[in-house]
Amino acid sequence: MENLPIADYALLSDCRSAALVSRGGSVDWLCAPRFDAGSVFSRLLDRVAGHWSIHPVDAASVSRRYLPETMVLETIFRTATGTLRLVDAMALGMGERGHDLGLASPGALVRQGTCLEGTLEVEMEFAPRPEYGIVHPLLAPVEGGLIARGGADVLVLSLPTPIAIDRSTARVRLAMTAGQTIGFALRHCSSWEPTPGTWDQDQIAASLEDTIAGWRSWSAIHQQYEGPWRDQVHHSGRVLQALSFRPTGAIVAAPTTSLPESVGGERNWDYRYTWVRDASLTLQALWVAACPDEAELFFGWMANAVAGQLEQGMDLQIMFGIGGEHDLSERSLQHLAGWRGSRPVRVGNGAWDQRQLDVYGELLGAARLLADHLGGLLPSARRFLVQAAEAAAARWREPDQGIWEVRGGPRDFLYSKLMCWAALDCAISLADQLGAAERAAAWTSTREEIRQAILERGWSERAGAFTQSFGSDDLDASALMMPIVGFLPGDDPRMRATIDAIADRLTDERGLVYRYRAHDGLAGDEGTFLLCTFWLAQAQALAGELSRARATFERAIAYANDVGLLAEEVDPGNGELLGNFPQAFSHIGLINAAWAIAQAEASTAETIETAGGRIGRAS
Repeated sequence: MENLPIADYALLSDCRSAALVSRGGSVDWLCAPRFDAGSVFSRLLDRVAGHWSIHPVDAASVSRRYLPETMVLETIFRTATGTLRLVDAMALGMGERGHDLGLASPGALVRQGTCLEGTLEVEMEFAPRPEYGIVHPLLAPVEGGLIARGGADVLVLSLPTPIAIDRSTARVRLAMTAGQTIGFALRHCSSWEPTPGTWDQDQIAASLEDTIAGWRSWSAIHQQYEGPWRDQVHHSGRVLQALSFRPTGAIVAAPTTSLPESVGGERNWDYRYTWVRDASLTLQALWVAACPDEAELFFGWMANAVAGQLEQGMDLQIMFGIGGEHDLSERSLQHLAGWRGSRPVRVGNGAWDQRQLDVYGELLGAARLLADHLGGLLPSARRFLVQAAEAAAARWREPDQGIWEVRGGPRDFLYSKLMCWAALDCAISLADQLGAAERAAAWTSTREEIRQAILERGWSERAGAFTQSFGSDDLDASALMMPIVGFLPGDDPRMRATIDAIADRLTDERGLVYRYRAHDGLAGDEGTFLLCTFWLAQAQALAGELSRARATFERAIAYANDVGLLAEEVDPGNGELLGNFPQAFSHIGLINAAWAIAQAEASTAETIETAGGRIGRAS
């Protein structure tokens, strides 16, 4: 069996871990009990590495959606004789509502099939393969289901009928008639913990209904955006919430590892960790798409995760484990074939100890945007933000690896300088709130030094644009952030020239934007980057080019799959989604670009209305 397209999958989450479910009703990816734990099912990366499928025999058509205002998936299978409705969810804790979403998730994946009409035969196959497919557990029947034991994992599967076990795989076929409903639940625990009991049908149904209610309560109090592309913005906000690890406030870049940036290539990375950059930008996006009341939790977690680093004169580490772990050393899983033969499959991420100076800017940018929510910050968190500003001021002249984590020698990347400028710009406005008013003058002086360096050394006459690094002629989409962070107005002639250069020379034939085209020290090419395409739309809006901004935005969102999820990249050849999935960065870009276009259109409408009023009075 060939690996399914990345777009074939839908995300389930309990704000602790995640599963990916195919259009055919197969759970092909599940890590338990955390996003970054070993997988229980990983057929996503190797056809024999575990899955849990439920589907009718001989389904003729399939359609699916998320139930409104939730991350609960509904799949409709139609056969020649009947129709099956399959509802899938990662269970939330009973009674969890609003801000408490994910606090007490039971670690359960619940699935409920209902025959809506006619008759049909449903097939279920359960093939757990813990530790990324290494372990073939022993399966044994128990009252109300079966239990799987192997390695450090114990899995309890609840179902209402006896099931045939063939070593490490279990199968059953069920005849269903109109109105009949059957529920399943899978729970995980470690081998040294008390083994959970099976759930009966009433418990499964109650958990599913309560999970639907939990997501809807979160959406009701968090999502107020009413601008263009409202549904996509709200859905992206829920996706970002689904990528959060509620116990700490950490936010993963994506719930998967090693989905490639080019098919068959080596650009395969583990994204199940918290990048300071991505998490900070997620908080900024949630300010638009949802209430950001979780901001205080994130900043408190971040202050604890990096405790002592900045005080000891060290760089701020760019990424952490979702529990605050520092060492994310990378290793390859040689036994896995990889998605469509894309190897190596990696666990951990070798970029964890890179120097990336831009992180100070994104962190303080989130703090400024969410300033009204930061009044309750602990002194340690306020001290941490001050130290981040001081680090940006002290280190902005130094080379680094840049936002794209280029695995070559350090350089003077323009984006890194820009975000050090942004860090100080934000710190100055927050100085009183952070108890650092006495530092504002020094920060202001350094901010101006950085500005002059960028204007003088970041511009290339040959390229006619701001470029990737000082002294370079290579274009880089990250230069689009200059108007977004307020360094230059969008309609500044140099900025317009940069926007046009990227739109003309850093895009594919579909109008999607590459991060860069310069050699980066890795073999092979990569796809176009959806975040960068949304950046282009946002920058065009800030430049007053609203029709172009809308067209760019529409080109990007056209690559969302049937349930509104975006990967990291798009294959420039065939238009397939590439990279880890779903990708927080892409949904962040969608939200921020929609907001920028909405604000620009509102401003234009106000200007026209005001001008019309003046004309009317003059007459």
